Amino acid sequence: MSRVGLNPVSIPEGVTVSVNGSNINIKGPKGELNQKFDPDFKIKIEENILTIARPSEQKRHKALHGLYRALIFNCVHGVSEGYELNLELVGVGYKASNQGNLLNLSLGYSHNIYFQVPEEIKVSTETAKGKAPVITLNGIDKQLIGQIAAKLKSLRPVEPYKGKGVKFVGEYVRRKVGKTAAA
Repeated sequence: MSRVGLNPVSIPEGVTVSVNGSNINIKGPKGELNQKFDPDFKIKIEENILTIARPSEQKRHKALHGLYRALIFNCVHGVSEGYELNLELVGVGYKASNQGNLLNLSLGYSHNIYFQVPEEIKVSTETAKGKAPVITLNGIDKQLIGQIAAKLKSLRPVEPYKGKGVKFVGEYVRRKVGKTAAA
């Protein structure tokens, strides 16, 4: 049984949390996020500590308890510190550039791919000589950044033989051995 839901969420300085029915609003120095939750759950805020109480011991309530605690923690962390994901493009001739939130990707296809990143996320690209191009995504919404990163990775998945494709910085790619010549 997961006990994630029982852990309290500490609210840092400068972050305000307000509960309106089945909606929680979290404001911080980096922005504002809203999260919906089941109205059966009770949220208490005492001395910058947020706790979530489940109404019963039903399997559904136990599952949602940990989920809501994690979602609220991600919102609090996002508005106070923010999230950052780095993707690298591994492959000969793979390039990335951006103009505002429009990414221009050259991933080995016959044409460039233009990808519009939502306004809530700040995107930047870095190309250093001798290193793979890096795309950096910054924002306060962890789910949205993960979704955009997954979409970018799906444009050119990493292949296991040469390791070419779009991957997270530091991600381990399990490599396969190619065919050997017949004797």
